[in-house]
Amino acid sequence: MKEKSSGVLFNGDRLALARAISAVENDHETAPEIMNEVAANIGNAFVVGVTGPPGAGKSTLASALIGAFRNRQMSVAVIAVDPSSPLTGGAILGDRIRMTEYSGDEDVFVRSLASRGSVGGLSRATSKVAHIMDAAGFDVVLIETVGAGQSEVEIMEHADVTIVVSAPGLGDEIQAFKAGILEIADILVVNKADLEHADLTVQQLKGSVALGRAGAREVKVMKTIASTAGGVDELTDEILRLGAVRSRKASPAQDVQRARILLASNAAELVGKRLRSSGNAKFDQLAQKLSEGSLDLDEATERAIELVAGPGGQSGKG
Repeated sequence: MKEKSSGVLFNGDRLALARAISAVENDHETAPEIMNEVAANIGNAFVVGVTGPPGAGKSTLASALIGAFRNRQMSVAVIAVDPSSPLTGGAILGDRIRMTEYSGDEDVFVRSLASRGSVGGLSRATSKVAHIMDAAGFDVVLIETVGAGQSEVEIMEHADVTIVVSAPGLGDEIQAFKAGILEIADILVVNKADLEHADLTVQQLKGSVALGRAGAREVKVMKTIASTAGGVDELTDEILRLGAVRSRKASPAQDVQRARILLASNAAELVGKRLRSSGNAKFDQLAQKLSEGSLDLDEATERAIELVAGPGGQSGKG
């Protein structure tokens, strides 16, 4: 049995960190060995998710948060999930360009990941990259999603605190939020609060929270002007307050939760690899039935998993 390490990986070597991320993102043959080392070093970083619709100013706010965390002497790693290029599948890198002011800071590391068609606002590799950054010893891992709207609820599984950013004048979009990303927020932020209707948007969000989350924990609605860092210190204090409360309540459970996410992600990829490389006639039959419409996707998936793990997910190995 491998014991949990008390150290960090890469010893501050940013080039080694970048290469490890690339290896895992591109499924290089060294990726399993890297993730095996990472698994013994996770549970140290504070993970913050920043999500919300396009145009809300997520990238500007994320950049301002980097500065606020650095002012508190905290090291920061950022995952900026960008829309994929339709030609290459690579990230467009817009978010990383906005954060170049920190390029000379050794305690800031920014990595753009291509969404590559993922529907949850995150890259397929986001979970693993976040764990790598955690294992590398950063105090904060900041994940900014691609900005796909209310499909971005996946961020909740990765972050200790989730910030949902909106902008003044959303109007009917507030109603859509109640069934989607509004419900996952730990903090609701109205950015660009110097614009008209900011106070009205705050009231709409407070009303939506009251209607949609009756009896649930309180969710603060805060205003920021990220372009000038207005309100960002107050937001950072609230983020850290929430993090401190949760770490006091469930620190051991938090480590287990991160390990569960890593395990689930790795298991899904491993099952997929084995199915694709098996040349299994039964798997081909399932694919044919799915393409013909005689089997729905969920049922076909369950049967495919059984081909690898056995009925009920049991592999039969002791």
